[in-house]
Amino acid sequence: MGSIEADVFYRNGELFVAHESGEITPGKTLKKLYIDPLVAFFKDHANHPYPDPKQKLQLVIDIKEDYEHVIPKLLADLKGNESVFDHQINPSAIKIVMSGAVPPAEKFKDYPSLISFDGRPANTYTSDQLKHIGMISDDISHYSVWNGKGTPTPTDLDKMKAVIGKAHAMGKPFRFWATKDSPNSWKELEHMGVDWIGTDHPALLKDFYQNRVKLEYSNPKAYRPYQPTYKSDGLKTKAKNVILLIGDGMGLAQIQAGLSANFGQSNIITIKHLGLSRTEASNSDFTDSAAGATAMATGHKTNNRYISVDSIGKPLQSIPDILAPYGITSGIISSGDITDATPAAFYAHQLERSMTKEIAADFQNGHVDILVGSKRKSFTENPDQKLMDKISAKGYTIQKDLKSFVASNADKQVVLLDDSATRKILEGRGEMLKTSFLKTVELLSKNKKGFFIMAEGAQIDHGGHANDLPFAVTEQQDFDRLVGEALKFADQDGETLVIVTADHETGGLSLLDASYRKGTVRGNFSTDDHTNIMVPVFAYGPGSEAFIGVYPNHQIFYKIIEAYRLKKIQ
Repeated sequence: MGSIEADVFYRNGELFVAHESGEITPGKTLKKLYIDPLVAFFKDHANHPYPDPKQKLQLVIDIKEDYEHVIPKLLADLKGNESVFDHQINPSAIKIVMSGAVPPAEKFKDYPSLISFDGRPANTYTSDQLKHIGMISDDISHYSVWNGKGTPTPTDLDKMKAVIGKAHAMGKPFRFWATKDSPNSWKELEHMGVDWIGTDHPALLKDFYQNRVKLEYSNPKAYRPYQPTYKSDGLKTKAKNVILLIGDGMGLAQIQAGLSANFGQSNIITIKHLGLSRTEASNSDFTDSAAGATAMATGHKTNNRYISVDSIGKPLQSIPDILAPYGITSGIISSGDITDATPAAFYAHQLERSMTKEIAADFQNGHVDILVGSKRKSFTENPDQKLMDKISAKGYTIQKDLKSFVASNADKQVVLLDDSATRKILEGRGEMLKTSFLKTVELLSKNKKGFFIMAEGAQIDHGGHANDLPFAVTEQQDFDRLVGEALKFADQDGETLVIVTADHETGGLSLLDASYRKGTVRGNFSTDDHTNIMVPVFAYGPGSEAFIGVYPNHQIFYKIIEAYRLKKIQ
């Protein structure tokens, strides 16, 4: 905080701090509440107001009435501490600015350099008078009826910017008073160029600015989305292949943040058929990834933390299990832990999502042909010491890095990456998700009967849990690039249905500021957990019209199975 303000009244030889004269309380004097503590802080911090010697402070004293008595009493209260408050003695001194019922400008010269005054933009000051002015202030209502919500009208905004510019031309900082006290008004005032933002909620304002590194993001360079041809989109023919892309934790706000930060461009928003998925679990209105993914993988809602078992613990068939008898192959990819809830729901059956080694052991009994992700130790250091041998015996090639995976032509592969391969995009993960997806498509496309792929953008969710907008946005954009690759393949193939959705929204993200022109976004999170807000479902290719509307998340499973138009096996 660079400025503190106190309203003062002169009564019985003392300066009392109060908003109104009727609120004056014995003992609550300016000296006791402000001057003495500031002097103590100054001395504690080696003759600086804050521990950081670069941080400055001013004390604004709003004179409610009777400056003839207020200023002499103030000077008397400051006596002996000139080095704390006089900039001519100490450049690090706390600056004192008198506001409110100040003397006329022609009297400024009568007061010592210890104090300066709050000027008004409508007044004309001489060069000598300007030397005594610490800042320029005005009532915002003189320029606009803006209530702090949204943005001011262009005409009012021009007026406000003009008065700020006028103060800056005089070499003085500017503030409006009587502004609304909310995050939206704070960021709008900042955009206008004001130097001080007033608040009665300093802890909230501090949090707003102190955490801005986690709440705003500027994209240095845009990526160009793929432009679909729409030739196969909406066809009422069967789908040979289905690609299900799950942005873990991705709600509409995350999508909007991603496209705003990409200068208004996004692969997801090129998709024309869309609906909304209700994400409630069996035992809660708020789903976790386990119950959310299980619903999409099996067609059954279940309890939170359950992995492809129903609400009483009975194992459920997932999409790869159902498709395998028809000769349709499957691939599961995650940009995170491959034993985590979302990918696990497509090959494992456990009552607790944290049972990663049991989940890994379940893989040998499923029907997934290609598995790509991290958390290698769940497989290699499994209580079943022969697990990797058993997986190899079933015809799988085991890989430990993407380079080996890309170079291999084996039809069945388990790619267990080092955990560093799935670090944040911001920490250099690179194109792990794209590379894994394209190679999986290449291998599974050899199967003439078709394939199913579930690829997860796992860490959008992590950014939401961390209330870290740059984390969430960069992960969403990485996922969106994956969407572009899927759409491109669908156009080339002509028989592929692409579905893009989320298991839930994470963080309760709201966007306070998003400029697609600048590629910037600023947000706020309401929780570090999941919300039960409906999530979007986008669909492209043959059968995509089935995904229009509002429906519970487990219906996505049935729409996927229906898209294949499978004939019952005799």
